[in-house]
Amino acid sequence: MSKPFRMEYSNEIIEELFQRFGPVIGPDYYKYRNHVYRVFLNCLLIDSDKTNEAKYALAAVFHDIGIWTDHTIDYLDPSVAQAKSYLNQAGRADLIEEISLMIHWHHKVSTHYGKYEKTVETFRKADWIDVSLGVLTFGFDKHIISENRKKLPNGGFHWFLIKKTSANFLRHPLNPLPMFTR
Repeated sequence: MSKPFRMEYSNEIIEELFQRFGPVIGPDYYKYRNHVYRVFLNCLLIDSDKTNEAKYALAAVFHDIGIWTDHTIDYLDPSVAQAKSYLNQAGRADLIEEISLMIHWHHKVSTHYGKYEKTVETFRKADWIDVSLGVLTFGFDKHIISENRKKLPNGGFHWFLIKKTSANFLRHPLNPLPMFTR
């Protein structure tokens, strides 16, 4: 594992799930953990409804987890499967559909309309803010986004994604970005 950082903010759900998945994530632990927290904090910036906080924490941890659990860049379905399994075990089957949609549509290149629109769209924007390194802000506070990026450094997460995507392109040139949805 790479070097830890001092955390000024933590979330119980995220911490518990990282204890569970830490061994699977291995040396990418801190870079993914920081990404998860940046996305989670972006969600809280966009949506101040406290009743959605746990949903954002769950979706943030599970949204890319299939990269490690299934060793693939085509990770949406494996990530959804991991979330469903956990939610069933945790007695939270009531959240399966919403969390699954949040994960499935998080790389959608256009606005999500439909069931659970608020949480799915909030999560989509939150991830795009981080994936774009804060270039996309969707009108939200650039200063807060920048401060969160400083407190939770990238640690090579984007470079990691570029390498994984490039390797996938060589193996599957007709489907280089399977995680993107329309």
